[in-house]
Amino acid sequence: MKWLITGGCGFIGTTLIRRLIGEGGHKIRVVDNLSVGAREDLAGVCQFVELKDTDSIAWAAGEGRADVQLVVADILDADTALAVAGDVEVIVHLAANTGVGPSVDNPRQDCVTNVIGTLNYLEAARLNGVKRFVFASSGAPAGEIEPPIHEEVVPHPVSPYGASKLAGEGYCSAYFRTFGIETVALRFGNVYGPGSGHKNSVVAKFIKRALNNEVLEIYGSGGQTRDFIFNEDLVNAILLAASKGDVGGEIFQIATGSETTVNEMVDLLSDLLRSKGKDVRTVSTAPRVGDVLRNYSDTTKAKDVLGWSINVNLVEGLGQTLDWFRGSLAHPTSSAQAKK
Repeated sequence: MKWLITGGCGFIGTTLIRRLIGEGGHKIRVVDNLSVGAREDLAGVCQFVELKDTDSIAWAAGEGRADVQLVVADILDADTALAVAGDVEVIVHLAANTGVGPSVDNPRQDCVTNVIGTLNYLEAARLNGVKRFVFASSGAPAGEIEPPIHEEVVPHPVSPYGASKLAGEGYCSAYFRTFGIETVALRFGNVYGPGSGHKNSVVAKFIKRALNNEVLEIYGSGGQTRDFIFNEDLVNAILLAASKGDVGGEIFQIATGSETTVNEMVDLLSDLLRSKGKDVRTVSTAPRVGDVLRNYSDTTKAKDVLGWSINVNLVEGLGQTLDWFRGSLAHPTSSAQAKK
């Protein structure tokens, strides 16, 4: 297929692109403003050409063609969105202002980026006849409810981030029902895994701090629960959402269905670190504004409708993630040379 992936230089984007390149036969166009991911991150998983002129975007043909294109642009640029979506079959919209903390610090920026950015690419799909649109959502729209979270709960977001993702889900629903675009919203759990060096989520942050001999700061008691999902399992769900028939307008919880406290995750991670000769120190700090106390998902619908399930449990995933971070610190990869 011909793919348009916003935020494709980021953690999930590069994991997805690595998988597509491995499958072969795909053409991929990436839109990224490089605020988090970098050209080097994309070059680490594929060769690409960087397109400078969006007025003449087309897939190259013949010998020496590049199957991955990079357009450096912000998702708030509506003209670019229209240009890059002209000849693709599926849009995977990953680019966003991510996380509770940044949304609390700057709710307006969170709203503009996540709501208008999503609208721009839904409009690009509508005006260019792109039939499938996969939206990266979150468990945050559900808010403070008695888990497990499932697709039929009435959303009550706690954080501005949850509100902006809920708005994105709403626009996806509207564009399916009004314009016939096959939108699929995936509510990601807490994603972790190899390649998450730029992420500031709890697993990546704790591993980086521990390997740098820094104290791990646990917000509040550490009894708050999360549903940690390995990046490769998440990508399996994206691939199914992009290709499965009769799923337009649907929302799916994409997580493990397991409730894990932050303290339990830290204990597992500490055991792994100590087995590698690293001591671990923790300290409790004030609870973070906007955080929910309990969060895990019922993934029955994703299993029944998408045919999706997880392959990697938390212990295995933490081990692979730790090994990746240790390797990246011990042997920093020189910047791969992208085709210009």
